[in-house]
Amino acid sequence: MIIPGRFNGPPGSGNGGYSAGIFAGGGPYEVTLRMPPPLDTPLVAAQGQVRTSDGAVVAEVAPTGGVDTVVPPIGYADALRASDAYAGFTDHPFPTCYVCGPQRTDGLRIFPGPVADGTTAAPWTVPDDVTPELLWAALDCPGGWAIIATGRPYLLGRIAVRIGRLPVPGDRCVVVGALAATQGRKALVYTTLYAPDGAELARARATWIAVAG
Repeated sequence: MIIPGRFNGPPGSGNGGYSAGIFAGGGPYEVTLRMPPPLDTPLVAAQGQVRTSDGAVVAEVAPTGGVDTVVPPIGYADALRASDAYAGFTDHPFPTCYVCGPQRTDGLRIFPGPVADGTTAAPWTVPDDVTPELLWAALDCPGGWAIIATGRPYLLGRIAVRIGRLPVPGDRCVVVGALAATQGRKALVYTTLYAPDGAELARARATWIAVAG
């Protein structure tokens, strides 16, 4: 398997959600990233691990018992208003991220802004090439922005996703995120993706880790 260069998160490494979706094969697994996923590099999956050709462990993949928490839905118009206040427009640790980077015109352009209840929300127009891996990506950053703050960057450490169904290309969906708990440098977050009619499409549970200063 290979993570193509366009699916980056931080410069030079794969977006955590997209990479984890590739490693999980779209299945109901939990993926723990052990190093920044390398781009344009052949990777091998075996015995619950993803490794580089020289044996370095990139990720561990394990069955998950499911994702039992849903972030409540928000209307599309409200998500648009929240997105207008996206902190990443003015201060983004990785502005070329494929999912949430404002400098990417060819990315998913999911810009999660704050909601009054402390959650995040963003509108998302589904691209023509939607795949399960893209849903893993779409469910990644909105949770992270529930904890990311100025001068406090975080990176995805672990994520589990449950997909009900794929959205239709062109659908105007809403993705919401919420911070559940923090412990030291770790933050537990949840995200949920909703269809235009308000039906749940997919949900995720993730652990984000603060970047050491």
